[in-house]
Amino acid sequence: MSPLSLIWTPRTSASIKNFGSARRKMLPLLVLLLPLSLSALGRPDELQSEPDSESLEDLDLDLVMALRRVPRQVKTILAKETKPHIQELSIKTTIISRYAFTAVNCAMVNRHISAAEGVFQFQIPADAYISNFTMIVGGRVYQGEVTAKERRVKQGNSKAKSQDSSENSPEPEVEVFRTAVNIPGRNRAVFLLTYEQLLQRRLGRYRHVTSLRPLQLVSRLSLDVTIADHAPIMDVEVLPLQSSRTSSSSANSPSGSKTAVKPVLPITTEIKQQDNVWRITFSPNIVQQARISTSGILGDFVVRYDVQRELGIGDIQVLNGHFVHYFAPKDLPAVPKNVVFVIDTSASMLGAKMRQTKDALFTILKDLRPGDHFNFISFSNKIKVWQPNRLVPVTPLNIRDAKKFIYLLMPTGGTNIDGAIQMGSSVLREYLSGSDSGQNSVSLIIFLTDGRPTIGEVQSATILGNTRSAVQEKFCVFTIGIGNDVDYRLLERMALDNCGMMRRIPEEADASAMLKGFYDEIGTPLLSDIRINYTESTVGYVTQNLFTNYFNGSEIVIAGKLTNVSAESLHVQVTASNNDKSIVLETDVPLQHRQLETQRRVKEATAAMAAGAKAPASGSLSGLGFPLGSIAEHFAERVWGFLSVKEGLRARLRSTTSKEREDHIQRATNLSLTYHFLTPLTNMVVEKPVVLADGTMETASNAAPEADETPPAANDLPGEADAEAEQRPIRRLGSQTAPLTNTLGKGNRRPAKKPITISKTSGVTANGKLIGAPAPPGSHKQQRTYFSTITIVADRPKRAYIEVTPRKVILDGQDRIVLPCHSTAAVDSGVLSVAVVGKANVTVTIGGNISFVILLHQYKNPAPYQRDHLGFYIGNSKGLSDNCHGLLGQFLHQEVGLAELPVQVGAEPSTVLKVKDRSVPVVHKSRKIYSGTQSVDCWFARNNAAKLIDGQYEDYLMSHMFDTGDWPQGTNRM
Repeated sequence: MSPLSLIWTPRTSASIKNFGSARRKMLPLLVLLLPLSLSALGRPDELQSEPDSESLEDLDLDLVMALRRVPRQVKTILAKETKPHIQELSIKTTIISRYAFTAVNCAMVNRHISAAEGVFQFQIPADAYISNFTMIVGGRVYQGEVTAKERRVKQGNSKAKSQDSSENSPEPEVEVFRTAVNIPGRNRAVFLLTYEQLLQRRLGRYRHVTSLRPLQLVSRLSLDVTIADHAPIMDVEVLPLQSSRTSSSSANSPSGSKTAVKPVLPITTEIKQQDNVWRITFSPNIVQQARISTSGILGDFVVRYDVQRELGIGDIQVLNGHFVHYFAPKDLPAVPKNVVFVIDTSASMLGAKMRQTKDALFTILKDLRPGDHFNFISFSNKIKVWQPNRLVPVTPLNIRDAKKFIYLLMPTGGTNIDGAIQMGSSVLREYLSGSDSGQNSVSLIIFLTDGRPTIGEVQSATILGNTRSAVQEKFCVFTIGIGNDVDYRLLERMALDNCGMMRRIPEEADASAMLKGFYDEIGTPLLSDIRINYTESTVGYVTQNLFTNYFNGSEIVIAGKLTNVSAESLHVQVTASNNDKSIVLETDVPLQHRQLETQRRVKEATAAMAAGAKAPASGSLSGLGFPLGSIAEHFAERVWGFLSVKEGLRARLRSTTSKEREDHIQRATNLSLTYHFLTPLTNMVVEKPVVLADGTMETASNAAPEADETPPAANDLPGEADAEAEQRPIRRLGSQTAPLTNTLGKGNRRPAKKPITISKTSGVTANGKLIGAPAPPGSHKQQRTYFSTITIVADRPKRAYIEVTPRKVILDGQDRIVLPCHSTAAVDSGVLSVAVVGKANVTVTIGGNISFVILLHQYKNPAPYQRDHLGFYIGNSKGLSDNCHGLLGQFLHQEVGLAELPVQVGAEPSTVLKVKDRSVPVVHKSRKIYSGTQSVDCWFARNNAAKLIDGQYEDYLMSHMFDTGDWPQGTNRM
């Protein structure tokens, strides 16, 4: 079939003669996958999909220039590199209301003639979820897909997944995402990774950690962290680069510590503030990197901050049918605690482990408060209780005697975990049943070990059952593992089953500092037995809302899904205990007002971030990923999904029956697939690029179709009802505020044999290709027509084009990029900016003042008269000149009026539409546009639309899909 020209005006139109300078003034597109400059993939020759020999010479330009400026030692290191060189590593984090989106963009260049293996490796926090992974190799896009883990992967595909993500493994401190691909000789590969994380508040601070370990010196390294919050942000600080997660963890100090010293910022670090948006950047050049580490292991970049809070029920944000409740009360008296320390003294604790453990316990003894009660138990082959059958109060004499007991601990023998936890539970349980214990005190066991059970009961399932029976839900168990020979799954299950949490201390860590830090987190309980309830008729599902304890410096976060979005208010009630007092807090949250307030704050934060961002430099990476605005508008829902998955995984571990476990697994898996999260229950599957023996890429299965090729049906996509379009809506009366639709592409017009111009203006041409289909049964139509392909060509400042089909988007500007339509992504090529909302629409922006919206209409089970097709809308016409023409473009700058014809006897009143010097009878109807999301009033010309257009229908036929015509300035194409 043939393309149809939609818009046309002369190339020399004055309306955007300053397009180049206007583009330079545009704010950069903020995306959640780090900006990817298409120029980094090859030379920006016109409409060129593969780099030529001349462009290959430019591949190493940045590296060559860097080599001229660096010391001889660094030159030697770079010259000895045999693996592909990391030309650019860009990491961008956007934190919106404590929910962090991080995008990693790594560009590698293979400087050798033959193909070489490029390895992309990146550490992510253990509590984060990967939400997208994309590779661009040889100019082709390979999009990762999240699938359920139990599904079998088709042969020929490769899995890229994080280490230690096995269903049966507990979370380590970090996970390593790693994948390897062959990069053709003298070519590039780009890896794009995004992950999401809800920041946890510990010791009065939120802490965001970014791993900077590229394992080689990088030509261009940049890190950008933007923090935006509805509450005032305070106490922002950047720590010196940490050599390990353990050092960054131990760097935490209690809020308000008098001994705190302002840390020295890493070199090149800048901290800027604009309103309530903070921006931290770190961009060391290759010499500065070498001064830190010649191996490319720079360490962890740690940002800490907090927000101001008002007294009361906390802060609730409402957005798009979901809410997030942040609850972190302060200025409450500490609740007395009853704590039993159970310490491993087996032979494996000999040396530094035992010494550091003793140092930490000596410090913890000093921090016990009057009103607290405590005891110590040591275990190896034998179990020793410092004060049998009781807990003692905090007095100078008891503290002195406890220090003696700790000092005399001697490592020897095996590890009797079951016996130790049974003894600790018995001592604490007996104390709580006596008359000396306070009714509202907080009771807990702190259990520390460096090994696996070797004495007594050694079966994990039996130990867990015995622990539950001994604890009897009367207190919480917090577990700590030291070193590499620990059954962390056992400790994690033990803590989860008994309302506690587990902390791991790596072998090489400063155990003393980490033990003290962990105790500081749980050493000051402020509330117990917290219950948070919401209006049942308004809320359908909330994440965990019952909490055993709330510790000072932490935060409770609950997310919920609203079932009645039209409700005026949401009633919130918080009940808790503080020592001998019962606390009840209640309020009614005005939902509509809070929704508007949250939307306003999100828009302000997004605008501030856009204003603070710098335009990408020439030759830098540009963006392929999720548009920030779209993600920000749904952050509340993603927080809900994130917490729901976490909750499902914890519930799976606590399950007592196979059916209960299976239900939790199924729910967590479904949520992981919905939000595209890589979790212990899912895999990330990526098609593996194939490099042939001659060093070239294997022909891609998703190569662009020829101009006369009909796209295949999308049978695996959800269906969409087809709207009848027997007539063509022309234009709403008045000015240019109403959108122009493309019902020209769906109706009873016969398919053209050539492309048809939809519109052309300011050096921008939009053409469409029509395909035909049988008419529905009983219809008066002879056949139906659809747009199967739409192309948009921009001639200035450099020629670029985009081709859209229902299955893929092909962008050919500085390089050729192919994007699937089933995934959300965004690309800024400098001339054309493209944003794809998966399975929904494609937005093309030119120069900031021209935008086209192309809807994706796809059918899961199409009827014979249905075809996957496209809808064309002009979203922003400010940059379209007065000389705009084409089937739609010719009406943009024309006055449209209505006239009533004289009523004849016995006839109905009739209306005519007047455009230019032509009049056509019309009828008034209402139609839904943008896939049914908006309704507009239209005047339909029935079968008389041919009388409205300039010239004849055949005048708009083009020779091919990229035909831009060549008409003189100031004249319309007739």
